[in-house]
Amino acid sequence: MINFNIAQWRAWAPGLDSVDNWRAWCQDPVLLAPSDAAPDVSFLPAMQRRRLSRLARMAFSVGWPLAQGLQDLPLVFVSRHGETPRTLDILSDLANDQPLSPTQFSLSVHNAVIGLWSILRNETSEMTALAAAGDGLEHGMLEAAALLNEGAPAVLLVITEEQPPEAYASWIDDVPFPYALGLLLTPGDEWQLELLPATVQSTTTPLTKAQWPHALNLLRTLLTEQGACQHAWKNRVWSWQCKR
Repeated sequence: MINFNIAQWRAWAPGLDSVDNWRAWCQDPVLLAPSDAAPDVSFLPAMQRRRLSRLARMAFSVGWPLAQGLQDLPLVFVSRHGETPRTLDILSDLANDQPLSPTQFSLSVHNAVIGLWSILRNETSEMTALAAAGDGLEHGMLEAAALLNEGAPAVLLVITEEQPPEAYASWIDDVPFPYALGLLLTPGDEWQLELLPATVQSTTTPLTKAQWPHALNLLRTLLTEQGACQHAWKNRVWSWQCKR
């Protein structure tokens, strides 16, 4: 069991870029129409913006405002699938015997986002990039809690997923639309996260696959004041509770 506070949060998805937009979606969640929209990152230099994929733009758009005014802020970046569009472009070039772009490759690796974050913010604090399975948010929370326990006054947790290319549709079915969620975490006991064995939980409540990714379900808990939510994955059940 770990305890923490969520001091601030920010989220982005196509057409959902304000608290009011997200509150309306959380009260009546619907599948968003496919869109090429990308978040506004005009706070970055134009030359640097051109290097960023939509995945990176989403991460920066939710993380940058939360980090404003804070120095030595550790970052935990979570994405299960990462830069799938860039990866497919590289694989397509290989299949067609085309030369590979070193820049495209360097920006496709999983820790590219935290590398760019470190450069653009001149940040040298601890940074971790995780590619966990269906409960990556919770594994990111464990990493963040460890940093808080070591004395960090705050930790930034960012989880984001890009809409995968059609070629991956048979294998990736847990990204209903592109989204990003940033959480500024601080020490405290307002929130509690507990891991329960699925075998114990299923004796009282049958385990069912959630309709929405766990990051979006957590956001719904935040904005609808439910006070609690659960996320099940394989033999694990994560229980979130807010003591407010």
